[in-house]
Amino acid sequence: MAIKQVTVPNIGDYKDVDVIEVNVKVGDVIQEEDSLITLETDKASMEVPAPFSGTVKEVSVKVGDKVSESSLVLLVETDAVNTNETASSTILTQSAVEQGSQQQIAAAQMLEIKVPDIGDYKDVDVIEVNVKPGDEIKEEDSLATLETDKASMEIPSPYTGKVVDVKITVGDKVSKGDLVLTLLVSQGQVATENKISKAAQVEEVVKSPVVEQAAIVSKVPNTNAHASPAVRRLARILGIDLSRVIATGRKGRITKEDCDNYIKKAVQSLQTGQVSSGGGLDLLPDPQVDFAKFGEIEVEALSRINKLSAKNLARNWVKIPHVTFYDDADITDLEAFRNAKKTAAEKAGVKVTPLSFLIKAAATALQEYPRFNSSLSNDGEGLIVKKYYHIGFATDTPKGLVVPVIKNADQKGIFEISREIMDLVKKGREGKLKPDDMQGATFTISSLGILGTTAFTPIINMPEVAIMGVSKSAIKPVWNGTEFIPRTMLPLSLSTDHRVIDGALAAQFLTRYCAILADLREMLL
Repeated sequence: MAIKQVTVPNIGDYKDVDVIEVNVKVGDVIQEEDSLITLETDKASMEVPAPFSGTVKEVSVKVGDKVSESSLVLLVETDAVNTNETASSTILTQSAVEQGSQQQIAAAQMLEIKVPDIGDYKDVDVIEVNVKPGDEIKEEDSLATLETDKASMEIPSPYTGKVVDVKITVGDKVSKGDLVLTLLVSQGQVATENKISKAAQVEEVVKSPVVEQAAIVSKVPNTNAHASPAVRRLARILGIDLSRVIATGRKGRITKEDCDNYIKKAVQSLQTGQVSSGGGLDLLPDPQVDFAKFGEIEVEALSRINKLSAKNLARNWVKIPHVTFYDDADITDLEAFRNAKKTAAEKAGVKVTPLSFLIKAAATALQEYPRFNSSLSNDGEGLIVKKYYHIGFATDTPKGLVVPVIKNADQKGIFEISREIMDLVKKGREGKLKPDDMQGATFTISSLGILGTTAFTPIINMPEVAIMGVSKSAIKPVWNGTEFIPRTMLPLSLSTDHRVIDGALAAQFLTRYCAILADLREMLL
């Protein structure tokens, strides 16, 4: 018999992902690939499957927790000691389990606590060392205080344990990665090294809109703010700049009540209209309307994906100067070819839709117009041109809109693209899309297909610089020089980032895209 740890596997670049479901409990007998927990990011839900069979001995997560790669999920008792291990499991001996507590299951471990990410600061002064060898400390206890020319920051302990050796003294200068102390902890605590990466919290954090507005209302010259670690932790959670809080505690220390009063004043200022709530855009506050007084209403909760998508779309719309260009592509011959290949597609086990051709045509056009396959650098001083062609496509799911990605579309045929579309759409509807399925897009297609409309303005998916909107095709009379003939026309709406793409280039790209769809032989050139 053996005990194995099941941890969160590779979930891409995501960290602190929400646990929305725990599907097992202590005593459950599970089989390999059974769903253990369900995680949800701002783009998709994903399940953590069991890497082996066994009996659940301990569950280490609950709904509402946040986890990252390597976070401990549960302990499983298995029959085979020599089973091949996966990357997300660790064997513990059965004899250790029989000894009692979890601390006895995993031996004590010596950890080096280092200065975590503190931004671009280097050689920061150590102004306080709050522990000494032999001290028993708890998670979040302050280990040391650092000070730059702009802010003070604490290094809280990421674990509970005993201080073995302190490597810094007051007056030292430290940078990210420098050793602070060594700590003796129980190995069972060490679920993930990501805890350490969050250890230091700079007081000048990104503030919430309410707190940011309060800073405008009341600026307090309290640059040498004094507060306990608990109060500083509260301030970090609320996004409060302690230098702006009026201290009422003994010897000028800031209390929790001071933080509460600061937030209350900020909210009151917003409600009385003293400060704009436009997030720095000087917009009028949102209207506060009691809709119930006009008639019956029903409040419907938005899904997490809906809420996060709304924030992303609002950011993209405000930050990117959108310009949208419209044209109709003649897809008469494309549709004839697609219908002629239906039998061959069925034999290959795929369903070929117009989207497959739209993706392939986009990959072709992007190679000819590389500026559309780029991203603006964060400082706005450069253009990052990508040499790969990953095409995202918007698809609706029960939980909201998601954008899976067809990787290296330029290297794939229509049947292969169609098969990937089918697989990704199925995963999306079942909530099984992985982060890698939705990352890396260089250009996006948003197709309304049979839903209708003749034109719309698609919102660019930052950091991309363009997106193609596709509406419902229709048969229209087209003049061929001598007469009107019926042709199947597909309305297209190309939104571009005007900081990167000017009108002339956008018009050329859209014209070329239409030409490729009108004559598929253009893909061969």
